[in-house]
Amino acid sequence: MTSVSSTSSSTSTTTSTTSSSSSSSILGDFNSMMTLLLKELETQDPTSPMDTSTFTTQLVQMSSLQAQEATNTYLDGISSSLSSFTSSYPAYSYLGQTVSTDSDEAPMQDGSAMWSYSLSSAADSVSYTVSDSDGNVVYTGSGTTTAGTNYITWNGTETDGSTATSGTYTLSITATTDSAASSVTAYGVGKVTGVDTSTGTAKLTLGSYEIDMDEVTSIL
Repeated sequence: MTSVSSTSSSTSTTTSTTSSSSSSSILGDFNSMMTLLLKELETQDPTSPMDTSTFTTQLVQMSSLQAQEATNTYLDGISSSLSSFTSSYPAYSYLGQTVSTDSDEAPMQDGSAMWSYSLSSAADSVSYTVSDSDGNVVYTGSGTTTAGTNYITWNGTETDGSTATSGTYTLSITATTDSAASSVTAYGVGKVTGVDTSTGTAKLTLGSYEIDMDEVTSIL
């Protein structure tokens, strides 16, 4: 089992900030030049108009500023797209992997749901209940009592014999030792089937269940 440490992707905003500042500066220069040029045209002496070469030079300078503004706008777009890709790229490495999460919820996938739990020492007995998304207990069972990490796989058959529908289910575990009962933390297990970036933040899809990358505790 491979442990996964939570790493948040930080994207530097220096480039976009610099580009934005540069764009604002260029736009300001362009507007200033346009204002000055129009002022010169308004106030020039009709009998001694502006020299053609001077006018042409100013137009060329203004065109150059416009080109720089367009380039900066284009680069801003590339920077934004690259930042989005960089932040979501690590999520795709989880595709097809079976992971353990820090939640007691697990998705029903291929007709079964799975959880892991850990016992610091052997217990006399381990019992558990499976509840649906409405909080209704749909199944009860017994788990492994040995110390260490153990797994519970529920085949989707409910106590009344019916088959559970797709969705997310919650596991509650109780371990009993020397007549003393204590709750045990359950960790949902599921296979990553997709990556959702529609909200701007990459989320892992486990069947009908969706989690953040930092909710993954290990890869099995």
